[in-house]
Amino acid sequence: MVRLSLSRESRSVIVSLVAVVVEYRGMKPATLKTGSTIGALSLRIDLAHGRIGPGKIDLLEAIDREGSISAAGRALGMSYKRAWDLVDALNQILGAPVVATSPGGYRGGGAVLTDAGRNLVADYRAIERAAQRAAEPRLAALARRARA
Repeated sequence: MVRLSLSRESRSVIVSLVAVVVEYRGMKPATLKTGSTIGALSLRIDLAHGRIGPGKIDLLEAIDREGSISAAGRALGMSYKRAWDLVDALNQILGAPVVATSPGGYRGGGAVLTDAGRNLVADYRAIERAAQRAAEPRLAALARRARA
């Protein structure tokens, strides 16, 4: 099993550097996954072998929900090839498969997240929530200045 484990110190560094690695983008409050009405952070984590960001995580969540790579791609408005390329990139980054597939045929194939895939989603979302909480005061200040 592969798990992205971060020490408390590493998480603290990530949260402290949130302004550097996070892109602010204003979103309608109803669309925020964090429940914030101030603004949202779009987190991208740069690892030694590649980047993990919201698009790849959204794809893994869609695969988990839809039960197939092609259905997940359609749900997110991307081609099967694009979805598969993103899954393959995650496999390369982690050095372990994030999705287990079964071949198609009469009833069609399927896909489920592996433990590595589930752990990746959980770790990413936890880091995202921590970054959002840490950035709330600055986002509020930014939002006040943006209205002026």
